Order: sequence, then structure tokens, then C-alpha cells
Amino acid sequence: MTIAVKYIDSAGQSAWNAYVAGHPQRSVYHRYEWRGFFEDYFGKECWYLVAEDGDRTVGVAPIVRQQSRLFGDYMVSLPFVNYGGILADSGDAEAAIAAEVEVLAGRTGVSHVELRGLAPVANLPGKTNKVAMHLELPADEDELAKRLGSKLRSQIRRPQRENPEVLTGGIELLDDFYAVFSRNMRDLGTPVYAKSMFADLLTRFPRDTGIVAVRLGGRSAAAGFLLHHGQRSEVPWASSDRRYNRIGINMLLYWEMLRESLRRGSTLFDFGRSSRDAGTYRFKKQWGAEPVQLHWSYVMRDQEELPELNPENSRFALAIRAWQRLPVWTTRLLGPPLARNLP
Repeated sequence: MTIAVKYIDSAGQSAWNAYVAGHPQRSVYHRYEWRGFFEDYFGKECWYLVAEDGDRTVGVAPIVRQQSRLFGDYMVSLPFVNYGGILADSGDAEAAIAAEVEVLAGRTGVSHVELRGLAPVANLPGKTNKVAMHLELPADEDELAKRLGSKLRSQIRRPQRENPEVLTGGIELLDDFYAVFSRNMRDLGTPVYAKSMFADLLTRFPRDTGIVAVRLGGRSAAAGFLLHHGQRSEVPWASSDRRYNRIGINMLLYWEMLRESLRRGSTLFDFGRSSRDAGTYRFKKQWGAEPVQLHWSYVMRDQEELPELNPENSRFALAIRAWQRLPVWTTRLLGPPLARNLP
């Protein structure tokens, strides 16, 4: 039977989520509810594609359009996060979805479509620049501490001697998180997302999101934004105030996020993506995390070279250096309109 690809709306949400729940390469971002986040909060155009073999769903793909004068007109599955590409039962289903994505790209006139997943899409060019860092979690905190070893436990104890206040919660800790996150993004030379974006996620997914914050002397020193899905926890965004680097405040933050994940019953902790052998890669590796290859595949239209919309691109070097010199309050004002169109 021929595989047909169609576009669905909210009427197909239950069937979509049921398919996603049973796929081994699923992510929390594949759930249909994330469409509301991109459409309602950001006002993005979204297309949710379903491949069917008769009356059976055999594949899905969420697509979001990104448009700006600075970064161009393109699509991502999905922007801002590490996952969200095609899920399919077979090569035929994957090929049918990829073919329809190409039709969609041509119809809308975008320059390219970026599909983010754990496996390459057949017959499409791609990149393998990034890996996700995954840590299999033990049954309890004591076993985790043993696995980390004496050196790492000593690094965690160092900031504990400063009498920190560790808090776990939700939107009531958003100010703590955003204070360190926005400062760190300025230091990296990257436009920051709006605080309201994180508030929207915390409100939209109250059972699946949370914040871990560390305060010193009443001031936010480090914080991480957690996402929970089934027995998996992920930290897509975390930052620490560099003024506290000397005491290793980041070590305490990650220890507390791991503890919170264990309390939630998670068996896997996703540290997020890194380039192999980069500083963030080595930081995550010391916790016992192992690299999982990420594959970003591309449907290309008007260009031959794969897009490089990332801080490593030399064409953005001058802008990054200029951004790093701005006051934090200025980047909080100017950053969100730019960040909303980043891939």
C-alpha cells in the first residue's frame, strides 16, 4: 500500500501523541502540545506532518518556520532544542515525509529545512558536529555519589562550605534563573531569550518543567531549567555567575539537578549538546555522561553549502564581540527579538 503524507491540526493530537509515545527515538519536544508553544507564544507558522499506511500511522514530523532579515527564511524541526526531527517506522515512511518536506519548502520559498534527530535521514546531506551527553542514573543518590568518585565529590563539597541556599520549584524561581542565564548569554555574545518565554513553558507544562537554583548571600549564583518526560530528565538551559567560578558553584548546581532528577524517578539525565572535546563536553564527561551522536539533516533549495547559523561562524564574530560589551540590561531588551529567530 502506498504511504500517504497529510497535515494535521489539533483534531489529530491524540493519535499523534500515541504514535510518539511508542517510538524509540521520541523526545518530549515531539509531543503535539509543543505546537501551541511555537504558535501561540512565538506566532510561528507550524506544519505537523503524518505519514499513513492505510489507517496506520507510520511516521510524523513537526516543522517550524523561522523568518528574519538577519538570519533568513528557513524551517527547523525543531528550533531552540536538540531534537524534533522525523520519527518513522521504516525507510519508506521517512522518505515519504522527507519528500513532502521538500514540497513544503518549495511552496513556501524557504532556503532550507533542518531536521534534528538521532539518526541521519537517508539521501539528505547532514552534519554530525554535535553530540548529546547522556548519563544513565542509578537507583539512588548514594550510588550516584559513589560513581562520581572522590575528586568530583570534593568539588561538590567546596561550594557547600559557603552555606548556599538550594531551591527547587517552578515559576517562583524564574527571577533566579533569568538573572544568571541572561548574564551568561551576554558573556557568550549570544542574544538571550525573553524571560516570558520561560514563564510560558513553566505555565504550559507545569508537571514537566522545573528550576533548580543556588543562592549565595541571598543572590542567585547558579540555576538550571529542567524538563522531565517519563523517566528522562534534561537540562536544556543552565548557567552560573562567573563571579563564583573560583568556588565551583556550577558543580553544586549540576549535583542538585541530578538529585532532583532522581527524586522524580528518572533513569536518564540528558546534559544537552556539545561539540566533541570542547570545554562543555569535558565538563559533562566527568560526570560519567556518554556521547550520543546527533544528526542534523538538510533539505536544501537555493544554496549548495549547508547553513552555518551558529556562533562558530566567522561572519558573526564581530557581532559577538560587540554584544559581549553591552550592559546586561541592554541585552535583555534587545536580545529576545533576535533570539526568537535563531535555529
